[in-house]
Amino acid sequence: MKKFIYTAFIFFTSIQMVSAQRAPRLSSPDVDKNDNVTFRYYAPNAKEVLLSTEILSKELAMKKDAQGVWTATISKVKPDIYPYSFKVDGVEVADPNNTYVFANERFKRSIVNIPGDKPLVHALRNVPHGKISYRYYTSKTLNTTRRLLVYTPPGFNMHDGKKYPVLYLIHGGSDTEETWTKVGKANLIADNLIADKKAVPMIIVMPYGNVRPAPMPDFTNDVINDIIPFIESNYPVHTDTEHRAVAGFSVGGGQTLNIGLTNTDKFSYIFSYAPYTATEEFAKNFTNWNPDAKKINEQLKLFTISVGTEDFLYESVEGNLAMFKEKKIEVEPIIVYGGHTWMNCKLFLANSLQQVFK
Repeated sequence: MKKFIYTAFIFFTSIQMVSAQRAPRLSSPDVDKNDNVTFRYYAPNAKEVLLSTEILSKELAMKKDAQGVWTATISKVKPDIYPYSFKVDGVEVADPNNTYVFANERFKRSIVNIPGDKPLVHALRNVPHGKISYRYYTSKTLNTTRRLLVYTPPGFNMHDGKKYPVLYLIHGGSDTEETWTKVGKANLIADNLIADKKAVPMIIVMPYGNVRPAPMPDFTNDVINDIIPFIESNYPVHTDTEHRAVAGFSVGGGQTLNIGLTNTDKFSYIFSYAPYTATEEFAKNFTNWNPDAKKINEQLKLFTISVGTEDFLYESVEGNLAMFKEKKIEVEPIIVYGGHTWMNCKLFLANSLQQVFK
């Protein structure tokens, strides 16, 4: 009997200790009707917790309550989708109470969506929706099997005889083939613009652009020799230059310039978003470049380079624009406010979708 009482006491005490140590149930982030956003993080033993978010230009110190819950509120946030994380005594962590994460090969930040009163271009609206398919293709260039995502527009039917134009859309460095849908909302942007008759129905191909440890130039060959043939063999698409476009962000924006401008016989539209061009491939392609400007300008229906004034690549992009103009290449600059962010990427893509294949 004494043994039973002692065992029961130990069991009860253990339950009390576990209960005392258990983290409280938190709701984070919370967005109210006035677009105020509250973030919460449980860390009773932490000395400092900072909120790092692209909503703000600098980190925000969070405040701890008696239960060990750290809280920070940002008022009247401009509606959009923003990445964020917590820095707990100098260690960056994602929000454990939020399952919405940034698709990236490195640290995966959490994401908060502030929808606002009026639907934004990337909002989930009550319109016909396209479909995202995960496909695998054989890359002879890279000697491996690789994955890409394919957006097919609302009403797509593989066998109705209709053919579609194709936009090849490339993510940024360390992002993945899922970033354009999970963060950039490319499928929802296309759905909305097609529903509003501001964009034509098209197929959007989102390949995995990182080819490390292989040399980066191999991705250009992968696109031209493997990805395009795979799409044209498996989908009802137009196969002429006028119905093919390429676009990309950051490292993908640089890849877009390499792919598009060295293959103007294959693309009529080039959309480069805040391109990162400090690569061996770009230097090889465009150092001492002597293009046939007249021919390229005739082949390209539209060539744009977009960037934000606060982007760390702004000066580099200005240099690229000057170089292309010096070479008599017709390029349309699109300069907006903001940094090297996926908030701007969504705006750039929405603009491109309303211009392409028109």
